[in-house]
Parts: sequence; structure tokens; C-alpha cells
Amino acid sequence: MAPLTLSVDVKNSSSSTSLDVSKIMQSPQLRKSKGFASVNTQEDKPFDFFRSLFEGFIAGGTAGVVVETALYPIDTVKTRLQAARGGGKIVLKGLYSGLAGNIAGVLPASALFVGVYEPTKQKLLKTFPDHLSAVAHLTAGAIGGLAASLIRVPTEVVKQRMQTGQFTSAPNAVRLIASQEGFKGLYAGYRSFLLRDLPFDAIQFCIYEQICLGYKKAARRELSDPENALIGAFAGALTGAVTTPLDVIKTRLMVQGSAKQYQGIVDCVQTIVREEGAPALLKGIGPRVLWIGIGGSIFFGVLESTKRTLAQRRPKTVKESKEE
Repeated sequence: MAPLTLSVDVKNSSSSTSLDVSKIMQSPQLRKSKGFASVNTQEDKPFDFFRSLFEGFIAGGTAGVVVETALYPIDTVKTRLQAARGGGKIVLKGLYSGLAGNIAGVLPASALFVGVYEPTKQKLLKTFPDHLSAVAHLTAGAIGGLAASLIRVPTEVVKQRMQTGQFTSAPNAVRLIASQEGFKGLYAGYRSFLLRDLPFDAIQFCIYEQICLGYKKAARRELSDPENALIGAFAGALTGAVTTPLDVIKTRLMVQGSAKQYQGIVDCVQTIVREEGAPALLKGIGPRVLWIGIGGSIFFGVLESTKRTLAQRRPKTVKESKEE
């Protein structure tokens, strides 16, 4: 009987082995794991700037209006506490004074903020290394806040003047401020507003996004709406407490009107400390932390829910349809 022989097709075997190794290395389970609070920027789906902008507008506007309507009375109390000089009495009537006019400004401001923040964040996350995702969130938050400030500041000036009883209606407030103080009166305290809001927006959204990323990595799943709301509450309360002195300065400069009690940010700080003591810079911290904590819970809960709903309504691409 002829001896047994073993023949091997070296070419085919090599090709098959190479193909198998390639498939194994592409397996999601064997991809290199990333550090805490890092993101995978190598997505298959192309970045759609305009869709992200549009969905950000809708989600941001919806979340902003819901929060403002629910928590306006707390904000009114906080404003009156901060505006009162010395031992001034706080009036608890008319806590919804100026709500309608404020919503008219909050809607486009919140829409503009998230509309700018979302595509900017996504673009930066694709540009920065994974371990610098926090820098992307900080930068996107600051840019979004800067864009929204063009609407936020006039809205805030009118709202706080009405909350402190200087005007009875938003149209009347705008007309009188413009006639008595000029157009720049609607942007009173603009620099102090940026001093407060740019750090606030950057820090709050960075804390929220980083905790969410870490939570997702630990839980190995997407977060639920209550979990998003809880993280949003923590991020808002913490950031609100830290930025309270900046908020007091901003409020004093905005509500002073044509009286010009303060000549700028530095003079405002010096006058408050000299006349009322350093603790006055923390006036309203209780209502502010409560307001922003609850507000962060509602805002991020509604924001994420709306974003998810809009994402589910996106038209499917040809590739996605074939995969189904």
C-alpha cells in the first residue's frame, strides 16, 4: 500500500488565516478599552452638523421652557434676596412676575445654546484624543454660552427688573430701558454675566457629561431618564454653589439701572464687601442651589428624552435599511 501523504495548500491556508485574524481583531470585544470618561470617536456614521444643530435647537428650547416655567418662583426669591441691600425686606408677592416675557427669551436662548453646544461638542470629540474629552465638553459649553448670551442678557435684565418691581410688563420694560439708558441698557452687566455664565455652562456640562460617560462605562449600558436627571441635579447644584458670588455681582449690576451705584465688577465687589461684609457675596445661595439643582434635574432629563425621541424619528440611511 502506498504511503499516506498530507498535502497542504499553503496559499489558501495563509489567506484564510489572515482573514480570520483580521475578523478577530475587528471584534468589538477585543478592541482596546478606553480610560474612564473617554469616548469612542471612531463612529461609522458621518457627522451631520445641520441635523445636530436642528435637534439641539428643538431639545434645548423644550428643556429650557419646562425648567423656567416650573422653577420661576424660586428664581424670583433668589433675585430679590440678592438685590436687597443691607437688611432689606423680601416681598413674596408676584413670584411669577415677568414669566411670559422671560419665556419669550428663554426659548430661543436655550435653543441656541444646545443648538451650538451639541455639534461643537461632537466636532471637538472627533478632533481631541479620547483622554481629553473633558476639554471638549468645557470648550463646547463655553462656546454655547457665549452664543446664547446675545439673547440671555437682555432677557435676564428685563426679568430681574420685573422681579424687583421696577416694571409691570416686559414690553414696557424694554421700551423704558431703551429710552432711559439706551440700547446698551439692555446689556447692563454683560461682562459680569459672561464672568458668571461662561464658567457655569462649561463646568456644569463638563461635570454632567463626564459623570454620564463614567456611569455608562461602569454599567455597560445607556442611562435611563431618571439617572440622567439625578446626574443633572448634582452637576447643577454643585456648579450653582461655586458660582454664587459671580451671580450676586451680576444681579447687582443688572438691577441698578440708571442709578449707577456700582462702576463695574471690581467696584461692585469692593462696595458689597465694605458695606455689607464678605458673606453678602453668598446671598441667595440656598434658593440658587435648590433652583439650579432641581432645574438641572428637569433640564437634562427633558433634554436627553427629547434628543432620544428626535433620534428615533430620523430618516434611515440606505446602509441602515439594508442592514435591517
